[in-house]
Amino acid sequence: MVRKSRCGGSNRRTFLKATGGIAITSAVAGCLGENGNGDGNGVDDGNGDGDTDDGNGNGAADADPVRFVLNPAEEQTDIIEEYTPMAEYLEAETGAEIDLIRAGSYVETLTALETDQADIADTSPTAVPGGAGFADVIGMRTAFGGPLYFSTIVTTPDSDIEELADLEGETVTVGSALSLSGTLAPTLMLSDAGLDVGDFPDGNAVDLELQTAGDHDTSREQMINDPGVAAAGTGAFASAPQIPQEQFDDYPEFVEHSAEYDGAGSDIDDDNPELQLLAVSDPLPRAPIMARSDWDDPVREDIEAALVAADEEDLIPEDVDEDYELWFTGIEEADRSDYEPVEDVLDELGLEFEDFS
Repeated sequence: MVRKSRCGGSNRRTFLKATGGIAITSAVAGCLGENGNGDGNGVDDGNGDGDTDDGNGNGAADADPVRFVLNPAEEQTDIIEEYTPMAEYLEAETGAEIDLIRAGSYVETLTALETDQADIADTSPTAVPGGAGFADVIGMRTAFGGPLYFSTIVTTPDSDIEELADLEGETVTVGSALSLSGTLAPTLMLSDAGLDVGDFPDGNAVDLELQTAGDHDTSREQMINDPGVAAAGTGAFASAPQIPQEQFDDYPEFVEHSAEYDGAGSDIDDDNPELQLLAVSDPLPRAPIMARSDWDDPVREDIEAALVAADEEDLIPEDVDEDYELWFTGIEEADRSDYEPVEDVLDELGLEFEDFS
């Protein structure tokens, strides 16, 4: 049975250079640790060890749950709900028990893998360079067959901003500091437009003020609701539904590859005002599924095979209406080489993963 755990509340994004990697804070460790083994709610005798013999010689069958940590992305997305069908599918295919755990930040997701608080994780693309040496790429999420997605920078139709260069001296919101489509790609777009972004997000931008908002939806909403914010960087999945489709026609790669193109503009109404598109990024690789490198449980091979074999129907919750929108529709095989564009973004911004603090 899928166990659904939630973890959050921490906004600390700390990378300790002295350790040569990432050190998880004690608060995060306790939060994620509480959702792992030892809670006495498994199929054991209630003493919390999770693998006690039942008296019939079947102790080995009482395996520890597979700890599947989930990356927070959109504020409005219930990531546990989104992943429950996948977890149930994996349980049916492999016989493992899947423990879903929502991390409180992008950093917590990756540090859970490094500190043996997770076996497998849905992570950000930026976790691939950050996880070198302790986390393996085992697959890439796809949306309606597409492994690529895009970042956008948007403003409001009544704004005086007509191009990215006009944002000099203005305030722009972005997502989490580690978000590829929410922060790093928008920062690179601003740099390419001739604006001095300094060493953001490791420090401050020079020609404008860049503010991290925590997630894509919050970045967009702060821009809409705060007249002091001139533009917002978000993944296209958080902006395209409020951008008229024809505004994307100048971006042929987006039209060809983006899962968001067909639904562009479809959410515009009184509660979701129209947005004005300023720029679209180059194609970006979608988020990976990663596993702890030293996870040597025999079930690992079965889970990895089942993940890439999953069909779209395996990921859809039961009893949903025809308008239900999947966060993703499949997982395809991938490895570190598929995430070289992420390394390129970091290189062009002059950043190392360990620079973030």
